[in-house]
Amino acid sequence: MKRLCLALALVLVVSAAASAQHIRIGGFGGNDTIIVEELLERFIRPALEGTGITVSYEPVADDFQRYIVNALSAGTAPDLFYVDIFWAESLMRSGVLEPLNKYLAESEILKPEDIIDSLLDAYTLDGNIYGIPKDFNTLAVFYNKDLFDYAGVPYPDENDTWDTFQDKLAKVVEAVPEVYGLALQPEFARMGALAYAAGFQPFDEEGKSNLLDPAFVDAFTWYTQMAETGVGVMPMDVSQDWGGGALAAEKVAAALEGAWILGFLKDNAPNLNYGATLIPKHPRTGQRGNLIFCVSWSMNAASQHKEAAFKVLELLTSPEAQQWVLERGLAIPSRKALADNPYFLEDTPDAKANAIVFQGASDGNVLPYAFGKYGGEWMDPINQALTAVMTGEATVEEALQNAQARLEAIMSK
Repeated sequence: MKRLCLALALVLVVSAAASAQHIRIGGFGGNDTIIVEELLERFIRPALEGTGITVSYEPVADDFQRYIVNALSAGTAPDLFYVDIFWAESLMRSGVLEPLNKYLAESEILKPEDIIDSLLDAYTLDGNIYGIPKDFNTLAVFYNKDLFDYAGVPYPDENDTWDTFQDKLAKVVEAVPEVYGLALQPEFARMGALAYAAGFQPFDEEGKSNLLDPAFVDAFTWYTQMAETGVGVMPMDVSQDWGGGALAAEKVAAALEGAWILGFLKDNAPNLNYGATLIPKHPRTGQRGNLIFCVSWSMNAASQHKEAAFKVLELLTSPEAQQWVLERGLAIPSRKALADNPYFLEDTPDAKANAIVFQGASDGNVLPYAFGKYGGEWMDPINQALTAVMTGEATVEEALQNAQARLEAIMSK
């Protein structure tokens, strides 16, 4: 009898151990850490009680792309992790991501048709879905109302062109000499929206890129000359890492950012009297430009707990979770059902800003923040050219000639 009881006890222990599955989740550090941890506590862990599934978030403070590529190669990557739209294609082609089609076909709470088509398309290759977009963002103009009020200058608004927007910023700088107008991050991730407004396309019909296209030169020149005139400033020149930091520190009157800035401002500048509006229009095309930023939850093809990982993925992208993330101030929900969210109509700075960011996805020449198989490498020559001009190391012509040569070398590999 004792042996039978011991045997049964052993079976139960082994069974419990077999059913216990720990799902590791990898993502960005910084503000994402706080929000994802809260998300897990509010929506994920309670829903998993009694299932034997546990979860933990592993934030990466530095270069997340480098981390995940190395971790996948070493066999140490999490079960679920962020995949940014701009480097998604290389991972989808490499076989390290688990196709989700069969899991979606069996799911009762998550179907492909639930997700905004353009976002899901970005994570679909040869008919296979490799990620569920958790949210998206576009760029908007975030500005310090108090600085414009002090200077007696009208706020930036949706009717602004590049010219009227710059004029407003210049007047604020004239009235408040200790601040700059616009935070000029030396990145295509900001300047690119203006290039698209001017009519630039990153790739032609033959898949080539031309940084000497007059539309690109126009936007590049407008952006960099603001640093030369003092109307704008690179964040690093006012001891900040990004435009949101410069705005929060009241070093600039405006910054081009997405809804990701909202949680940061809430935590780091709770008294900042800010507003948001659409990106200014190109003075000749009359168009706005913008970029759609998107991050998915994707599954490690080498995960030992795929079914459990998908259950967690379902919960992470549920309507309830996306509604909470929206109201917390991180990004716009990817589910179609939340497009007409009543939250967007609320009379609060956060809600108004989120509505502007949402509107930016369908106003003008809007393209995904993705560059095919080249990923972020495509932007490197442009980012370096922006820095070279704004630090006075090169002229616009010199910087763009050099950037074009470097980009051609990258694309010829």
